[in-house]
Amino acid sequence: VRAGDFLIVSGQGGMLDGKRVEGGVDAETRQALANLSALLESEGAGLGDVVKTTCFLTDMENFTSFNEVYAAAFGSHRPARSTIGVASLPAGFLVEVEAWAYKPE
Repeated sequence: VRAGDFLIVSGQGGMLDGKRVEGGVDAETRQALANLSALLESEGAGLGDVVKTTCFLTDMENFTSFNEVYAAAFGSHRPARSTIGVASLPAGFLVEVEAWAYKPE
């Protein structure tokens, strides 16, 4: 959704071809970020334009693994981030990532 100069992307999980990817939190995080990246690219933006993410994990014990994949995807770019532990996520996801990107029209 575009709101002025911002693109707001709802929570993305590790889904590919209509199914949750196998391989645990690492695989799900990679796929969630790939899905996020693809949505941003469809609007002429990229991960480098992301200014804020909200990340949800069903088990905070997975934070270190999640964070390694997340940091690798964003490289040296570090958007503001909140990471929240939740009881469950849709489709049985272990992780979900939503984002705000700044991309003037």
